[in-house]
Amino acid sequence: MNASRTARERVRAELVREITDIARVQLASEGASGLSLRAVAREMGMVSSAVHRYFPTKDDLLTALIVDGYNSVGAAVEDADAAGPPDDFGARWLTVCHAVRNWALARPHEYALIYGSPVPGYRAPEDTIGPASRATTVYGRILGDAHRAGRLSPPDICPPVPPMLSADAEIIRSLMPGVSDDVITRAITAWTGLYGMISFELFGQFDNVVTHRAELFDHNMRGLARFLGLPD
Repeated sequence: MNASRTARERVRAELVREITDIARVQLASEGASGLSLRAVAREMGMVSSAVHRYFPTKDDLLTALIVDGYNSVGAAVEDADAAGPPDDFGARWLTVCHAVRNWALARPHEYALIYGSPVPGYRAPEDTIGPASRATTVYGRILGDAHRAGRLSPPDICPPVPPMLSADAEIIRSLMPGVSDDVITRAITAWTGLYGMISFELFGQFDNVVTHRAELFDHNMRGLARFLGLPD
């Protein structure tokens, strides 16, 4: 019985993998709104009811693709951060920023699914929260490590943080214990800048404007590192 169960689990995992692989191809050609379980089933040579056994609704399939996307970029960021010296905080920041950009350029349609415009009518379930936080946890860990090492020195260029933002800052502080509200608001600005640069590049805002995009990205990420107070 255990052997039979294991065999069934392997078959199920393989079919789920095939369905999601085909769905990613469809995502690239039709966009998230055009994703169709019927079309996926047709591509697999199956009746649509068979696909529904694995993904009852289109939203279930979208959730699987979103979770896979977040886990994929999260793993890329984690691997990049682990590859370098743990006490070179500025280099860690630059390395993970480039890891996100490289992942996005290699998988633009998955990037668009998780960081682009919301899919009309879709509400992400709690299943997506953990995977979505993997990359952000790494950014927070870099700042928290630098703070604990006494090597985080943000330049005095920002206005005081409005008191009403303290509650929001407290939630985010779990990612980087001990840092000030000022550092947390700077972190939000830096993360927004990271994804904003990538989105502008992928979604065409740099077309006919910026030629040396990798160089501009690196320059701006170094600027954000200084804004955060990370050492060069």
